[in-house]
Order: sequence, then structure tokens, then C-alpha cells
Amino acid sequence: MAASSKLILGAVAYDPKVVSIWDGFLAWFRERGLDFDYQLYSNYERQVEGHFLGQFHVAWNSPLAWIESERLARRLGRAAQAIGMRDSDRDLTSVVVVRSESSFHGLGDLRGASVAVGAPDSPQATLIPLLCLAEAGLIPEKDFQVSRHDLLVGKHGDHIGGEREAARALRDGRAGAACMLDANLLLFAQDGTLPAGSTRVLFQTPPFDHCNFTILDDAPPGPVEHFRTLLLGMSYEDPTVRRLFDLEGLKVWRPGRTLGYELLHRAVDRFGTIEGWIEERGSR
Repeated sequence: MAASSKLILGAVAYDPKVVSIWDGFLAWFRERGLDFDYQLYSNYERQVEGHFLGQFHVAWNSPLAWIESERLARRLGRAAQAIGMRDSDRDLTSVVVVRSESSFHGLGDLRGASVAVGAPDSPQATLIPLLCLAEAGLIPEKDFQVSRHDLLVGKHGDHIGGEREAARALRDGRAGAACMLDANLLLFAQDGTLPAGSTRVLFQTPPFDHCNFTILDDAPPGPVEHFRTLLLGMSYEDPTVRRLFDLEGLKVWRPGRTLGYELLHRAVDRFGTIEGWIEERGSR
């Protein structure tokens, strides 16, 4: 990408609110002297591809898109860096949930059962929970049936539609267990998807990290540093920022880190989730 003072961000339109979020941040950044714009993509694979084609400078990446970017960069002899993330992107956990009256009391009891998961590319509702089950000795589709909910594949589970359908499958007795983000278990109890007291947690995963802002080694250093400084300086006490933070689900931006993606790396290695896609683009 040619040198420019404008900083362009890429994001995936997983929900209509994405436009409101980035329109709001665009105005906030421009009022503080950053020439900022954004570009939306229909799915993360197109976004990652667009990043390497030089269509924008900073990606707002899902955890799986981060791994796609990091591995593709390495294959091409380049480097990817995580420069920021939400406070709410750190130390998440997923849970395997069963109905309260269920006879399941340990992971071994799931042998022969149906386990509902979200979209196939959802880190929190599919890849990480299935990895944990596999590493505990329960092989998907061998020791238990995987009930899949392939909604909006390419959006990496951000829309939580498949996750909600997995919860409904558990509620309605079409599955013996369901996988979901710990925070979404609370959400589903609040909105009635899973009535209060109707479920209990059978297993909770180790912590992992979620989204981050990703740059490649050709990103313009001046605009990127301006963006990062403004980002980390945003305050929830600012009413304009508070409205955008509430939409985006955070209280403060944090520096980027990558140690929290180890579980997802292992899931990708075990299930071969993205390797074909990486090989194809790395050979171009």
C-alpha cells in the first residue's frame, strides 16, 4: 500500500450495528486529527485477503482471523502484530452446558450423547470446546455426536446465531449438551433462550483471548501510532465514547497481546480448520 496519512481500518459486517459503531469512531478520530476511514467486508476470510492485498492498514480481527493473518504472514515471510484489543477480549472462557435434571456429571458421561455447537468457525462455541473435549479423550463424531449449527459461516461466530441455536437445541431436548461462551450463557438466561435454573455447567474451558486490532509490517507507522494512542486514551466517561463502547461491548481498550490464542492454535492444528485456505493464498 502506498504511503498515506490516512489510516483505513477493515472490519466485518456481522451485525447492522457495525456501521453505527465505526461511523461513530470515524467522527471521534477525525475530530482529534486522525484522517481515518473504514471498509467493511462480508466475512473474515475476505477481510484477511484484503489486508494482504493492501486494501487497508488495520484489521479488526476475530481470534480465528488473527491466526489466519499470523500464519499467512509467516508463510509469506512477513509479520503480523496485534496492537490493541478490548478489555472484554481478555481471559474469556467457554462452557459445556447440560440441563439441570441431566444425568451427566462429568465429561465422560457425554459418550454417545449429542453435543450442540455453534457455527463451524466459531472459536468460542465450536473449536475451543471441541478441542477441550478431544484432549479429554472424547473424540468428536467418534465418542459423541456433534450437532452443528452452520449459521453465517465466515463471520467466525461473532453474530452468536449458531450459538443461540445450540442453546435452543439443548433447551428443547434435541441435544444432551451445548457449547457456548460463558458470557453468552448469562445472556441466554437473561433473554429467556435458556430459562433461569434450567441448565448447569458441566465443564469450563481454560481462559482464552478474543478479538484484536492487527497490522502487517507495511502499515504506516505514524498514522498507526496516532490511532493506537487515541484508542488507548479513550475514556468511558466521555458520553460519545460510552455509547460506542456499549455497542462494541467494552469499558476500555487495552494493548494487544497474543499469548491468549494458544487454545485456538491447537484447535486449528487438530481440526485443520484453515490450513487449506492458508496454503492456497500463500502460494499465490
